Amino acid sequence: MTSDITLLVNPAAGRGGGARAVGPAARVLRDAGHTVRTVLGADAAGAGARAREAVAAGTGALLAVGGDGTVSLALGAVAGTPVPLGVIAVGSGNDYARTHGLPLRDPAAAARTAATALKAHGGRPADLGRAGSRWFGTVLASGFDSRVNDRGNRLPWPRGRLRYDLALLAELAALRPFRYRIRRDGEPAEEIEATLVAVGNGPAYGGGMRICPGARDDDGLLDLTVVGPCSRATLLGVFPRVYRGTHVSHPAVRTLRARTVTLDAPGVTAYADGEPLGPLPLDVTSVPGAVRLLVP
Repeated sequence: MTSDITLLVNPAAGRGGGARAVGPAARVLRDAGHTVRTVLGADAAGAGARAREAVAAGTGALLAVGGDGTVSLALGAVAGTPVPLGVIAVGSGNDYARTHGLPLRDPAAAARTAATALKAHGGRPADLGRAGSRWFGTVLASGFDSRVNDRGNRLPWPRGRLRYDLALLAELAALRPFRYRIRRDGEPAEEIEATLVAVGNGPAYGGGMRICPGARDDDGLLDLTVVGPCSRATLLGVFPRVYRGTHVSHPAVRTLRARTVTLDAPGVTAYADGEPLGPLPLDVTSVPGAVRLLVP
């Protein structure tokens, strides 16, 4: 490995914050003695491919400049390699950075954290989730919340969080449970009705919603949060508690743990790190120490 650091940049993240973050972050890294390269792509696939090329070429570290979507691309490039990952969090959600106590929307401070960690320990090992061929660092969502994502992505207007608030209201009007088949650690499958099933490598998604509050990325386990069939009034009553993680005490909510999970539900798309994975079924696995993180 070299002293080169590669910045994987989403220029659109945080309403242009990704592009604005490059200058301050690069200055800090150069002052710390590093050579800085910037990787962009015309689309996610192109950016991911260029990030993998940088990792294969032996870059000293890959820093994701953007939100959780950019982090997801970076994880796909560094997972299972010795190249450490840093995060310059300037997106709208930033759940991965928040979980690890990294600076938010302060590119200079985030770059200093990465440079210090690279010198001090070279990256601390952390678990990742793997769903099919895709890696994720936060939460895999399915059911009601993935339907909200589906609908929100289809709406041309408005932009930002309000778009997903409108999608949430529309999906509430069509609320119904899904028929799930869940298999954990090779045990016999359980067939249940559920409003949603979330699988957490980390605790939070959606900009601070602690859907799997007990999830840790250093225990080799996935945390499952299963919300059973419930009324609109119940779901609306439980929803605010997700930000504190206290929803898990509600009678409609179950929490489970496993190293491997197979999820199946007809007509349900899964999302991980806020990005679409595709329709269920999916095999999901915890992979211990799959990434080295530049954290304090």
